[in-house]
Amino acid sequence: MTASTILLLPGWQNSDAPHWQSRWEAVHGDRRVEQHEWIRPLRGDWSARLEEEVLASPGPVVLVAHSLGCILVAAWAAHSRNTDKVQAALLVAPGDLEREDLRQMIPGWAPIVRQPLPFRALMIAASDDPYCSAERSRGLARDWGARYHDAGPGGHLNGESGLGDWAAGRQLLNEILKEE
Repeated sequence: MTASTILLLPGWQNSDAPHWQSRWEAVHGDRRVEQHEWIRPLRGDWSARLEEEVLASPGPVVLVAHSLGCILVAAWAAHSRNTDKVQAALLVAPGDLEREDLRQMIPGWAPIVRQPLPFRALMIAASDDPYCSAERSRGLARDWGARYHDAGPGGHLNGESGLGDWAAGRQLLNEILKEE
């Protein structure tokens, strides 16, 4: 059986060098899905890029999404005919794109797709994320059929959170991959 390809789905403006996704790419060889436009993201373009990467992978894929990347996973899964290639998804710190300030900064992503994902998923969110309240994160996890893990205080769980290689996140990813 072909090993799973881990596809990293950064959020708005990509993941900078101190971000755990960039560290996982460097340390573990995970593959970042490069978008054509990181500053003014278009949902359709981002979904098409994800579809291309899923189809280009020789075997199953694991989606590891951060922030807007989580919203992308839900939007893509609602329209793709290739969701059966996804072994599991790790959804970290979703951004609440239905919040007025974020909707203005990143137009075209609301409303957030809220149907159950057709694959296993785990959402990790901090209790003090400035871009999505814990209550909203829990609601998205529930709507998507994802298990929820409260990371405690940690902000947006990004480079500014000081997570480094984020071993705890990698352990949670490994645990969801062991589930059947």
